[in-house]
Amino acid sequence: MTVAHGTRDGSGSPVARELTRAAGALVGVPATASYVELADPLLTEVLAAADRPVVVVPLLLSAGLHVDSDVPEAVAAAPVPAALTAALGPSPLLADAMCARLREAGARPGQPVTMVAAGSRRPGSVDDLAATARMLGLLWGAPVRVATLSGLGDRPAAVVRAGDAVVPYLLAPGFFSRRCAEEARAAGAAAVADVLGAHPCVVELVAHRAQVGLALARRAARAA
Repeated sequence: MTVAHGTRDGSGSPVARELTRAAGALVGVPATASYVELADPLLTEVLAAADRPVVVVPLLLSAGLHVDSDVPEAVAAAPVPAALTAALGPSPLLADAMCARLREAGARPGQPVTMVAAGSRRPGSVDDLAATARMLGLLWGAPVRVATLSGLGDRPAAVVRAGDAVVPYLLAPGFFSRRCAEEARAAGAAAVADVLGAHPCVVELVAHRAQVGLALARRAARAA
């Protein structure tokens, strides 16, 4: 199963469901999407109803409250054996997906880029974003600046330069993606890419996380 943040904006939930369905098909296992908050079904409810061991893959991009606390606590309280995988980011596959979204938006490889993330107050999130920006820069062929919409870091108005290509480091459309586009264009961005969505690279990453989790769960079961 997967767990995403959740949003009151109905456009976000289909992305999590599509990623979960596609990754489950790649791995060859049943897969269910759940959410930390703001959307159904909630992670805690799905875990409470589980009647067999589960692997939980966070559809979350970097360190933060949900990755560090909420999700691990929910998994630890599950009534069945539950394995929790790493969050999706940082990963070169996410950088690949962002490059694809930039090209789709008309950006040119080598064009200056600002990557805009939701942000977090957790210090570890800054390191995760910096690592992702380095991966993206290597693939894109230009340095990548980082802006955040909340929490630690500088806001797009202070980071985006006229002529930049802006790519949201966001999984699904919603409040943050709209803010990213509005603030990027107000700062003079020449191109604003789409969110990561259910890009094939993201599907591959979710499937890989699930496969690792399944392997660890089988090893733990043999050792029990």
